[in-house]
Amino acid sequence: MKATLFKTVWGHEGSFAEAIELAREAGFEGMEAPAPEDTGERKAFFGDLAEGDMSWIAEVSTCTQDGLFVPDPGHSAEDHLASLEAGVVRSLEGSPLFVNTMGGYDAWSFDEAMKFHEGVLAMESQYGIGISVETHRGRYSHNPWLMRDVLKRLPDLKITCDFSHWCVVTERLILDQEQEILELAAKHAHHIQPRVGYGQGPQVPDPRAPEYLYAVEAHERWWDVVWDSMAERKFEQVTMTPEFGPDGYLQAAPFTQVPVADLWEVNCWIGHRLKERFEKKYNQ
Repeated sequence: MKATLFKTVWGHEGSFAEAIELAREAGFEGMEAPAPEDTGERKAFFGDLAEGDMSWIAEVSTCTQDGLFVPDPGHSAEDHLASLEAGVVRSLEGSPLFVNTMGGYDAWSFDEAMKFHEGVLAMESQYGIGISVETHRGRYSHNPWLMRDVLKRLPDLKITCDFSHWCVVTERLILDQEQEILELAAKHAHHIQPRVGYGQGPQVPDPRAPEYLYAVEAHERWWDVVWDSMAERKFEQVTMTPEFGPDGYLQAAPFTQVPVADLWEVNCWIGHRLKERFEKKYNQ
């Protein structure tokens, strides 16, 4: 089993080709990004991936109000599934490893949420590609106890483990207290987005700072459990996309808006720290 680092384009302000070149130089082996909706832009996007010789994880966010992540209110499970299907069809043109989706809606009933996640499994079978549901605020997966009940009902559902969201939602390093949920999430884990959250936010200001070591070490304990489950399930590779990002996640000084850390440095630091930890654990 090997660990493969992917680079998000979230927060990158240059071209996609530039993002690929920077990622390659920094030791990343793939990109995680959405396929553009415009046909011409999508062709250029896939061309850049091929020229850069990079693997690709397709991102699909369903029924968004900002075109990125936040879900638009009032949409049904059928609406979100239609949105997901459109994104999957676009993505298949570029032969992604799998699809990572921020899908669903946090205000749904359990029955509506089940309808959506059952539809995800049906879509996987229809299109012959893995679809991994990201644990994310704004989506039904935002809450560890709600997601626990979904996972118990759907043993084949894949999830992307971004545990940082569960930290801020519960205002604590919740998976130290909920071993059952951690182990259940690990059994369903397909992909990891290793951002470090804490009780007051989905992203510590700088994971390199000693005052946040307690949060980094907690997440590393949890990622160890996920890796062990993947090893038991005979994964050939573990994909990880460090996703420290902008848009309010990165703290900044009032008035000047000077950021407290450099996102590029932080994502490289956490990614390589985890890869080294993985290599020591599994490939000594």
